[in-house]
Parts: sequence; structure tokens; C-alpha cells
Amino acid sequence: MLRPTISAVRKMATNAAATAIPSTHKAVFIRETGGLEVLRYEDYPVPKVGDNDILVKNKYAGVNFIESYFRKGIYPSEKPYVLGREATGIVVAKGQNVTKFDLNDKVAYICAGTLAQYTSVNEHGKIVRLPESTSEEKLKLYAASLIQVMTAVTFVREAYTIQKGDFALLYAAAGGAGLAFNQVLKSAGARVIAVASTGAKLQLAQEYGAEFLINSSTDDILAKVLEYTNGEGVSVAYDSVGKDTFDTTLAAVKRKGTIVSFGNASGSVDPLHIGRLTPKNVKLLRPSLLGYLGSEEEWDFYSRQLIELVDGGKVKVLISKVYPLSEYKQATTALEARKTVGKLLIEI
Repeated sequence: MLRPTISAVRKMATNAAATAIPSTHKAVFIRETGGLEVLRYEDYPVPKVGDNDILVKNKYAGVNFIESYFRKGIYPSEKPYVLGREATGIVVAKGQNVTKFDLNDKVAYICAGTLAQYTSVNEHGKIVRLPESTSEEKLKLYAASLIQVMTAVTFVREAYTIQKGDFALLYAAAGGAGLAFNQVLKSAGARVIAVASTGAKLQLAQEYGAEFLINSSTDDILAKVLEYTNGEGVSVAYDSVGKDTFDTTLAAVKRKGTIVSFGNASGSVDPLHIGRLTPKNVKLLRPSLLGYLGSEEEWDFYSRQLIELVDGGKVKVLISKVYPLSEYKQATTALEARKTVGKLLIEI
């Protein structure tokens, strides 16, 4: 009796897994732009798996501000549009050309459409196989750290090269990204000036590496920056707030300082006359994480760093609350109100 080849066995396993996958699944998506009322949590077609794709059954997904930008129309998207940007899960099907991943691999990835039970991801996309021993708790940590920790690591490495002793101004210093930035900046030798809206948030930022604290609800941010830096200003500012803080940030950087503007929590920054940068020879960047992960080599380098940081406990990740997928609206409401600390997760 002939025995099936290894490739045939793999093909049968793939087909068997595929037959167990439903035609529809639960997803959070939008059909039009607007407020929270446009969010839908309904049945949605399971994405197709191309020859070079894998299908991931998601376990945990992160909650991020960027989803509100797509929902409000600040960033364009096709419609309907499944929200979500990062997740961890298990490979349950793969295309015939896929060689980098196998069924049952545990993975972490960055891709559109993660606020759903299943997501189709190209094998050459922003996806990394996790160690086979990865626990449920580690799956949470990876889902909570993909965007925030990698943003901190790439921005600190590439947007501005920290010199030991540089003053760095950091807004939203107790959020998921903020806590990651605190740790990465301190490790790089920066003296972090943290901005947050409450004393409790500032205390948390200090525990994660901030040296100087500014309460945005009660303090004059610019005056405190100049006080801490002996009137000189900061070498670099990381501004994820946007519209409400940009003018203060521009005033707070020193001559030849750098502004890294990367968020719109308070709305988009008003159009800027480039001449405003001239008096202090200020550098202004508007980077995105994916802009630093444009090649497979870059993704491989930074995803390895992420695994090293998370598995080695070199970066602490604070998960403040985990919501079920059906309660995404409550999760993003809390995030957009800037009432949270650390990272919010969705369990799928």
C-alpha cells in the first residue's frame, strides 16, 4: 500500500483545516465615516486566502488611536472597512505557495483588519512566528506591544539619534506608547520630561523611566520645560497629541532641535508655514511605524528585537484592561477620552 508523501499530508492537513473555517465571522467594521455610531459588530465574510497568504485565527488584538482616525475620515479607507492594526493568533490555513509558516504556528502581526475572528495575512507581510512555547499571557503581551513598543524602538533609533544626556519631551507619557517610550528613551540615555493629565499618570510614567514631570491640567508646559532645561529647550519632542500641543512643542525645542509628530489625539495639526522652523533650524518629522518597516530585512530586524525585549522582560508592558470583541466601542470610547493608562486589548 502506497503511503502519502509529506507534501500530500501537509496539503490534506491544510484542506482539512480550511473546511473547518466558517464562511462568516464576527468583526468590527465601518461602512461610513463618523462618530461611534458608525461602528458595526456583525457577521462579516471570512477573508479569502490567496496562494501566498495565511489565515490567522486571532486571539488578542490591540486598541489604538489610528482606528479612530479611519473611523472619522482623518485617514482614508475603502468601505466597508474592518478595523484593527495588530494581533496575535494561530495559523489555521495557508495558501499553496506559503513556505515560511505552518498550520498551528503562533504568530504576531501588523495588518489591517485585526478586530475580527480571522485575518488573512501575506506571508511576506509584517508577521513573525512566535516561539512554540509562547503562553497565553505572552500572546497578550505581544498583542499589546507590537505597535507601541516597535514605534518607540524605531523612532528612538531612526527619527532622532539620542545622545546621552539629551532632554526628550514626551506627551501622553502614561499611555501604551508613552510607557514604551519612557523605557526605550531612558535606556538610550535620554532625560525624559513626561507630560500627562493627572498626578497618577505622571507617577506611572516616572515608574517607567521619566525623570521630570509636567501635569498638563495644572502646569504651563513650556514654562516647566524651560525650567528643567535651564532655558535651553529639549533636543527632541515626541508629540502624539497633535493640534492642541504643536505650538507649545515648537516653542519647547531648542535650536537645532527635532519634533517627531506622530499622532492626532486632539485633531490634526493645522497647516504649517515652513518658515516657522527657520528661527531655530528645527527639524520636523511626521513618521509612521510602517515607514521604518518597509523591507523584509527591516521587519526581521525589529521583530527580532521585539521578541528579545518582550521575552527577556527588558520592556515592561502594562495591560490595563481586556475587553471582548463585542465591546470594542466601550474600549475605544475610553481610549479616545484619554482616560486610560497602558494598553487596552481585545480578546477574540
